[in-house]
Amino acid sequence: MLSTYKYPKYEYVQPPEQKSGLKKRYPVLVVGAGPVGLAAAIELAQSGVPVVVLDDDDTVSVGSRGVCYAKRALEVLDRIGVGDDCVAKGVSWNVGRTFFREEEVYNFNLLPQADHKRPGMINLQQYYLEEYEIKRARELPNLDLRFRNKVVSIAADGKGSTLQVETPDGIYTLETDWLIVADGARSAIRHMLGLEIDGKIFMDRFLIADVVMKADFPAERWFWFDPPFHPGQSVLLHREADNVYRIDFQLGWQADPEEEKKPENVIPRIKAMLGDDREFELEWVSVYTFQCRRMNEFRHGRVLFVGDAAHQVSPFGARGANSGIQDTDNLCWKLKLVLDGKAPDSLLDTYSKERVFAADENLLNSTRSTDFITPKSKTSLTFRNAVLNLAREHAFARALVNSGRLSVPAYLTDSSLNTPDSGKFAGDMVAGAPMDDAPMREAGDDFWLLDRVGNKFMALAYVDDPVAVDAKTARNFKALADAPIPVEVVLVSPKAGIAPEGLRVFEDHAGRFAERFDAQPGTVYLMRPDQHVAARWRAFDAAAVKAALARATCNVH
Repeated sequence: MLSTYKYPKYEYVQPPEQKSGLKKRYPVLVVGAGPVGLAAAIELAQSGVPVVVLDDDDTVSVGSRGVCYAKRALEVLDRIGVGDDCVAKGVSWNVGRTFFREEEVYNFNLLPQADHKRPGMINLQQYYLEEYEIKRARELPNLDLRFRNKVVSIAADGKGSTLQVETPDGIYTLETDWLIVADGARSAIRHMLGLEIDGKIFMDRFLIADVVMKADFPAERWFWFDPPFHPGQSVLLHREADNVYRIDFQLGWQADPEEEKKPENVIPRIKAMLGDDREFELEWVSVYTFQCRRMNEFRHGRVLFVGDAAHQVSPFGARGANSGIQDTDNLCWKLKLVLDGKAPDSLLDTYSKERVFAADENLLNSTRSTDFITPKSKTSLTFRNAVLNLAREHAFARALVNSGRLSVPAYLTDSSLNTPDSGKFAGDMVAGAPMDDAPMREAGDDFWLLDRVGNKFMALAYVDDPVAVDAKTARNFKALADAPIPVEVVLVSPKAGIAPEGLRVFEDHAGRFAERFDAQPGTVYLMRPDQHVAARWRAFDAAAVKAALARATCNVH
């Protein structure tokens, strides 16, 4: 039991198939009601796909577990209807500080630019995120969330999967066209299918202590190498919701996990850090080791793996849940098009390719962070400490300090879904990039760009004056919305104005869109449903947009 949180207990309801004894086939089943499985289920249900979610438990995650959610994950959570709750409850932060012994040697700002809706990161205990997602899932009539439903066997073929599911009332059978596996790092489904996951286990142990205390520490990430209160090791401090602070103590591989978790061993470590006068209460304690590994492919026929079931990283850099949420963001729009018969199922191969690339990027950064934090030889330790000493005075050394390169979205620049540039552009919004945000205005209403872009293909056409758009161009814009895979064209302009009938105008009143997208009059961006850039041009060409759309949906013949 936690002093700051009361665990909900969700009611088990006997499944209708078990009551009737009849098999039923569903378009999509999701196994696992953690943050990633729920995100997938909600996004699909919002798009009109009936979804069943199976979970073997009847509550949310025990302990705070994942706590850091990055800007990109928050933008995805916004689109599934839980972002506001998360940010309101969580602790927003942008600044991180790194200390060597007693001195600060390095700091960073995750969001140095103004005019973004979301902060660089929030800290929020995982059980809150799951609670908000479950609440949202229950609002959707085509989402069936089944607790205490444990998958005990699976048979998968080219047409789908048949599952045997155990409940308090016995075992029943479910069939599905597509199975999304989100049952975590120890994935039972992955094991049942005999699928391998390859990588590296790090020979070190860390103690997590969630501590309740009233303190005036700023909302920042603090990381110590070799501090006087924990010599020879590292310590990480994060502030969470409800006056809870997460402290990670490096222990070394020889530490006994069971002994280290005992309060009589944890409390002296915390007192050494905080001082004897600081009152605190232990909320949750765990000892963990970690791994950096992934499956070779995330798609196996009609079985699709997401989150920790597909890939695992060390906790330094907050790349676990953040990358899992981005998995679902990449997968669901593609699966929806395949289900609707508007794209071949080869589009789902690009889910695996794009997210394997992202996973490899995360694994590389996570491994480098871990090697810096936990040097494995005297030579590595000497090098690391030399870097930390130099970082006090020299900028080149600060760039080498690695206390966890924090989660950023992958730039899918090599994706086969991208259309290469035909004109010259500056800036970061290349094909494959996740969109930057910008403040906008429409008919006097202020909003954020990312709140009105996504879940469908959109073309953003930058014009000097919306009133000056001629009738022929307007007809070409509107014709794209009537295609089998519709593309909504929105005019973006530095000026307010009435557009031709049937078109909307986003007023770039602060000039941030023009700045971040290197937009000039005539510039057009084609955006994927997951808010990644698919293509861009310096002048509108309906045929070019159609060709880029076909490429982005694997409809090129």
